[in-house]
Amino acid sequence: MKNFSVYAQNDDKVGTVSDVLVDSQSGRFRYFVVDTGFWIFGKKVLLPVGPTRIDYDDERIYVPTMTKDQVENLPNYDELEKVDYNYEEQVRNVYRKSPVVVAETPVTTPAYDRDTYNYDYDRDLYNLDDQDHNALKLYEERLVASKTRQKAGEVTIGKHVETDTAHVQVPVEKERVVIERSAPTSSSTVAPGTAFQEGTVARMDVYEETPDIHKEAFVREEVRVRKEIDQDIATAADTIRREELDVDTQGRPVVDK
Repeated sequence: MKNFSVYAQNDDKVGTVSDVLVDSQSGRFRYFVVDTGFWIFGKKVLLPVGPTRIDYDDERIYVPTMTKDQVENLPNYDELEKVDYNYEEQVRNVYRKSPVVVAETPVTTPAYDRDTYNYDYDRDLYNLDDQDHNALKLYEERLVASKTRQKAGEVTIGKHVETDTAHVQVPVEKERVVIERSAPTSSSTVAPGTAFQEGTVARMDVYEETPDIHKEAFVREEVRVRKEIDQDIATAADTIRREELDVDTQGRPVVDK
């Protein structure tokens, strides 16, 4: 209903709807915020929803009990940060001066203060008139798509030990002593005292390699586990129902569809 035009008595246009205020406790609509623009001093005022008649086709809101003078006397809403009890009382007092139809059974409003006030005390200001706001609900069925997450399976990764026979070859070396005897190439004499000495020996260490074969553990490979998401589109079709409006008229009423 934003930007709906607001009309007072005598079809005087007093502004347009710029916002709606809702009761934070009950969730019910309480006021239209009307921007008077250049019509009345260019201020914003509050209009209770009760005395209004909404014409959705023409995008208009009619308030037959409101006058331009009352709009001028309403407090300015522009600079308010919060609508409190005192401000609402100022607004209500302006609208309470509106001409209203006297009920067959007079209603006496009990004394109240900011702690005891109830919006039912001003039903004509806050309750929508069923006669002016009759509504017929037309229903339709819709296919609502949702999804649930469920376990489709599981993957378990473990390890076990297998045995096998491994063959390895290691070349080894062994030293051996070779004694060679040969005739001297020189026939010269030796110095006195160097020959025929007992206990003279020649030593030579003999080595050999022996294989050292043992087992050690090494990391052969690493296995990492992760998940990837594959997306698919699931389609479904079903028959849905929808209610359509049937208008049955008698006589010659004017019906604006």
